[in-house]
Amino acid sequence: MKFETVGQRIKAFKTFIDDEKLCDKLLDMGYFNDPASTKYHLAYEGGLFEHSVNVAIALIELTASQELKWQREQSPIIIGLLHDICKCNTYIKQEDGSYKYNPNADFRHGIKSVEIAKTLIDITEEEEACILNHMGAFTEKEKWSQYTLAIHKFPNVLWTHTADMIASHIEEEK
Repeated sequence: MKFETVGQRIKAFKTFIDDEKLCDKLLDMGYFNDPASTKYHLAYEGGLFEHSVNVAIALIELTASQELKWQREQSPIIIGLLHDICKCNTYIKQEDGSYKYNPNADFRHGIKSVEIAKTLIDITEEEEACILNHMGAFTEKEKWSQYTLAIHKFPNVLWTHTADMIASHIEEEK
């Protein structure tokens, strides 16, 4: 799902979460303009938001098809939209239109997203675990046991990782 303008992105966001103050904070952070990566999936302006929507949609669809139970009904939306919030201001646009990593950026991934999400909204323990561990085994090997423990406590951690993979490796490759 492609959104050409910031206005379209904000309007789409409000269909999920109608919160003007949150939209303003996210806009200030670059959430609606930043890319999702430097060269992999959605490495263009607005790609971060587009990817986040794709993950939210995948989580909503998995919730329905797998009859997933969440601590709160909005969790698939919150997790999908905020799982990569750490990517705000992580990339610098080059003259040729490509992106490179900002050398001054904080490169912690899941934990940074959790920290930022907590400044924006109240998140449940389950949402925190899902955001923290959304990378699954695509993280340092020493974190794999943490990921496994998180899945045993909150099975939706695995579904969150699955939704992220569906979005980035299937939907965004079309």
